[in-house]
Amino acid sequence: MAGYLAALAFSSKSQGLADTTGDFRVRRMLEGWSRECPVMADSRRPLSPSAVQGAVEQFAVVCRSPYEAALFHAATLVLFFGAFRAGELLPRGRNSPACKVMQLGDVVIGQDVVQLRLRFSKTDQRGRGQLVSLHRATNILLCPVRALSHYTALRGSAPGCLFIHQDGCPLSQFQFWTVACRALTAAGVDTGQLSLHSFRIGAASTASQLGLSGETIQRIGRWRSATYKSVMTKFYQHLLVLAFAVKEINASPEILPNITLGFHIYDTYNDVKLTYRNMLDLLFKSHRFVPNYKCDSQKNLIALIGALDFGNSFYMADIFGLYKIPQLSYGSFAPEENAVTQTSSFYRTVPNETYQYGGIIQLLQHFGWTWIGLFVADDESGDGFLRVLEPLLAQSRICSAFTERIPHQSHLPDTDAIKSMAENIPQCLMDEKARIIVLYGETAVLLWLLMYIFAASVDYKEDTASGKVWITTAQTEFLMLAISRGWDFEIFEGAISFAIHSNEPWGFQAYLQDIRCSWTQGDRFRKVFCEHAFGCTFPTPSTSTENDETCTLEEKLESLPGCIFEMSISGHSYGIYNAVFSVAHALHEMYLSRSNHRAKVGDEMLGLEGVQPWQLHQYLQNISFNNSAGERMSFNEKREMVTGFDFLNVHFLPNSSLKKVKTGIVDPNALEGKQFVIEEDKIVWHRHFNQVLPLSVCTDSCQPGFQKKKREREKFCCYECAPCPEGKISAEKDMPECFACPEDEYPNKEKNGCLPKVINFLSYEEPLGICLASVAVSFSLITVLVLATFIKHKDTPIVKANNRDITYTLLLSLLLCFLSSFLFLGKRTKGTCFLQQSAFGIIFSLAISCVLAKTITVVVAFMATKPSSSMRKWVGKMLANSIVLSCTLIQIGICGVWLGTSPPFPDLDKQSVTGEIIAECNEGSVIMFYLVLGYMGFLSIISFTVAFLARKLPDSFNEAKFITFSMLMFCSVWLSFVPAYLSSKGKAMVAEEIFSILASSAGLLACIFFPKCYIILLRPDLNSRKHLIKRNN
Repeated sequence: MAGYLAALAFSSKSQGLADTTGDFRVRRMLEGWSRECPVMADSRRPLSPSAVQGAVEQFAVVCRSPYEAALFHAATLVLFFGAFRAGELLPRGRNSPACKVMQLGDVVIGQDVVQLRLRFSKTDQRGRGQLVSLHRATNILLCPVRALSHYTALRGSAPGCLFIHQDGCPLSQFQFWTVACRALTAAGVDTGQLSLHSFRIGAASTASQLGLSGETIQRIGRWRSATYKSVMTKFYQHLLVLAFAVKEINASPEILPNITLGFHIYDTYNDVKLTYRNMLDLLFKSHRFVPNYKCDSQKNLIALIGALDFGNSFYMADIFGLYKIPQLSYGSFAPEENAVTQTSSFYRTVPNETYQYGGIIQLLQHFGWTWIGLFVADDESGDGFLRVLEPLLAQSRICSAFTERIPHQSHLPDTDAIKSMAENIPQCLMDEKARIIVLYGETAVLLWLLMYIFAASVDYKEDTASGKVWITTAQTEFLMLAISRGWDFEIFEGAISFAIHSNEPWGFQAYLQDIRCSWTQGDRFRKVFCEHAFGCTFPTPSTSTENDETCTLEEKLESLPGCIFEMSISGHSYGIYNAVFSVAHALHEMYLSRSNHRAKVGDEMLGLEGVQPWQLHQYLQNISFNNSAGERMSFNEKREMVTGFDFLNVHFLPNSSLKKVKTGIVDPNALEGKQFVIEEDKIVWHRHFNQVLPLSVCTDSCQPGFQKKKREREKFCCYECAPCPEGKISAEKDMPECFACPEDEYPNKEKNGCLPKVINFLSYEEPLGICLASVAVSFSLITVLVLATFIKHKDTPIVKANNRDITYTLLLSLLLCFLSSFLFLGKRTKGTCFLQQSAFGIIFSLAISCVLAKTITVVVAFMATKPSSSMRKWVGKMLANSIVLSCTLIQIGICGVWLGTSPPFPDLDKQSVTGEIIAECNEGSVIMFYLVLGYMGFLSIISFTVAFLARKLPDSFNEAKFITFSMLMFCSVWLSFVPAYLSSKGKAMVAEEIFSILASSAGLLACIFFPKCYIILLRPDLNSRKHLIKRNN
């Protein structure tokens, strides 16, 4: 229109006619028409904080003096952070009137805040005035308070314009922009599409990206109109997938035949009031808002899809829930206790957030990350996140090094809050041990976080650009962040991002490839999108098509870098696609149901005429269909889409492009063990790690052989490594406690593994066993020789003198005693264990009974020699045999009871000796074992006592003397055996028992029989009756 009017004016002037285009009425008509028509998007680009900082750093280079550098530094920060129009601070030229620009007297500088009184502005021509506050920032280069204080100290107190040169002349807009362009160019910023207005729209863009509401931005920038919204870029792919899904349904003869779906798109601008206004407009269908009146019957609202953030989704549900209109949210995760989740009209095409919590835990456990940081939105959703995640972390033995709440309120926080956050966040990020940071919240939370990081010192920002692995939740969308050009996202390089599961619908790529910027009919968003995305302006009759800044209208979406527009479908777009098809399939089921019913009654009306939104719920809740991507879609009992999450490895490329690589899934519908899958080889970490798996632990891993020891007053993830105690090992890293080896194994020297124990028993093959066996055989042979000698000389007086039969029995019992030691040698069997102790007890009891019988025989024989002695009747074999038999039977009875109740059995002692398993015979009943030994001791003591009392009886050959010595030796051996037996284990214990058997038996043999053998063999002259009688006389 402007081009046509310019041509009309030129034609009129060239023909000498009056220029009617300048008439007041024409100008008013054009003004009104311009308000009705969409405003052309502003092609000027906003400045980002990083670009401003780059310019500030270069002022010292491009300016001629320190004063000029301070002047431009202060003017730049005031212009940007105050969202001022250039004309409000600077005159147009050196000779322009400067009475309406800001004066020195309009500035009040405090310690932490600067108050600037704006006398006149574009929206305040009457000069009512307005106060603008600028607060102190922790970043020295970007602190307007510090810069303005430094500049005014150099400027002096001379009245006049605030910003003046050293010669007193005002700084003009042209001078400022010329020097600013030099500084920006030196900082590497392209100034081709920048202007003075870029400072103001840069402030609005930054505020928008930080999540401030439209009203707050409008108040900060002192806008009266909604032009501030023109710099807010939205997710254009969401619109395209909606149009694609509706087009696909309308073209399909299988879904809703002869019925056309339509849609209408409302933008909330993240503004609560505008959200409610759009909802009421949708409900009552009037461009002139009249509540409770429906003025347009052609549009039949059947369902609602939205919104992206949980806050707006729930605001919408408050209203639409009253009317039972189905609402399908494609990006909100509701807290479990939120009442909206119980609303029967609220559906979600996103999975339950519980799976995201589980995925975070499994991801941390998979890589062994136990010391992490948490940045969480300071709102209701962040409260719910911590309430669920913190117990899960504790159960999984994972600790949070810090938990920082990030506010993303729609109003600017005060100075103290900004300073506090800018101090806390750097301290958190400088924890070198916590290399893993989990970020929870919507995109605005991440932008606020970046703002706080940026507000910190420059040195810190450079230090923290690496060394961290960020785990972001599905609420955070990097695509939106990448549109904010100039922001530095290198800190997020290599991040692992959760994303709602998506799969490419058939034909969607071709649909995107066919889109051109020239197709703006019916799409009011495409023109704005193309101008912002491709950095060009739509051609008009007054613009030249040869201008490089003019759009060719043939631009393709696929030529855009991934940070501007992604050709692959996102999780949120996939949710929109499934939401549209869910509604379509529900409508189709309703259509079929109504058609069948009306066919029966003969009604020819269309199946969906007069349908009400609330009637759709019974079909929508039970819907189940396969989409064009080949996936089965349905809602569960909580009206949530049954799907999962994807793991995306995020990379920011040098050309400002964004690359996402799918590296895993969380699929609740998969089989057990397949629900969590991570492809570790596909992950590319930040270059700081050199593709080495990052470690994030409070304490270095405890090596095998050590166990964790908790530090006092610290979290359980922080511990010391203590060596395992004796007898225990730890075979893996980071063992909470050492554990004992199995019974048949023992710890190695390093205590990091178990070695098999050697079965230990006294065998015939080892030297000690050979030695003891040889001694036993030798003594057995000696006993046999003694017995043979006595048998050979059985008729001699010395053999006959003291009960020959008892002598033979004693020698046989001693022979068995020597032979019984072989029961203790070799591997234990059931038979040897059964006979071992009982045979030993019975045989020794027999030997001691024989000794006792011989001793008593001597005493009785002496007493019988007295005249008229009554003991003569006891002289003879009967007494001796009775003693032997009765004493032995008692022991046999004890052993019989023992073997009948708790007989000994083969056993393995795996605990007594380290590294060995002792093959032994378990006594079965310890009481019976010591009862056998006690009875033997009782007989020994009686024998020793009787022999000791009878040692001085007059006789030519008094055996009592030798029996006393033999029993003294016998008792000494067995008394020393008991403590030695109780204090030793294994081979030593067996060897001690064998030695005691051999020693005590040898003592009896030597003391009792060697003197007699000496007489029989070497002094036969003494072995005669004559000699015995002679000695008696």
